[in-house]
Amino acid sequence: MRRLITALCLTALLAGCQTPTATEDFDASRDFAAYRSWAWQTPALQYRPDDPRVRSDLTEQRIRQAVAEQLDQRGLRPAPAGANPDLKVQAYLIVENRQQQVTTNPGGPWGYWGGPWGGTGWAETRTLDYRVATLQLDLLDGHDGKLVWRGSTEQVVTDHPTPVQRMQTIQKGVQRILGSYPPR
Repeated sequence: MRRLITALCLTALLAGCQTPTATEDFDASRDFAAYRSWAWQTPALQYRPDDPRVRSDLTEQRIRQAVAEQLDQRGLRPAPAGANPDLKVQAYLIVENRQQQVTTNPGGPWGYWGGPWGGTGWAETRTLDYRVATLQLDLLDGHDGKLVWRGSTEQVVTDHPTPVQRMQTIQKGVQRILGSYPPR
């Protein structure tokens, strides 16, 4: 019974972590309506850590495609080859290990031996190790190179996702990040 309750608590914790949100920051003095074209900054995608288990040409291809689609929906077009773009885009994929303490009290507020008339209940605390992936997009002014807009989202990394799940996760993440671009 105790294991079942612990498993349910851990599942609830991870389910709560599965609702990712996006954060953004931008330079309010910039005229975002003036930005019409974009190109990738070199390198287009940076990995932290630079680990072959994280770094993948397939991941980069998925991120590039999702960003291009979302920027296109916002009226930004790829700059012609050799032209100076209004914006340069750089992406970061950051994977980090995190821990969370989870305390369960399997017998209610009094534990197994407590009760309204005495005894002290007991609780069990476990450490949950998990990985979180953060996708961050930076938009830099193509003329002065300064950061004008930054957005990011993070999500708990699941084990053994399929290629379709990876693509959907990246598309949803990029959509969340760029959902408030251009800032109002």
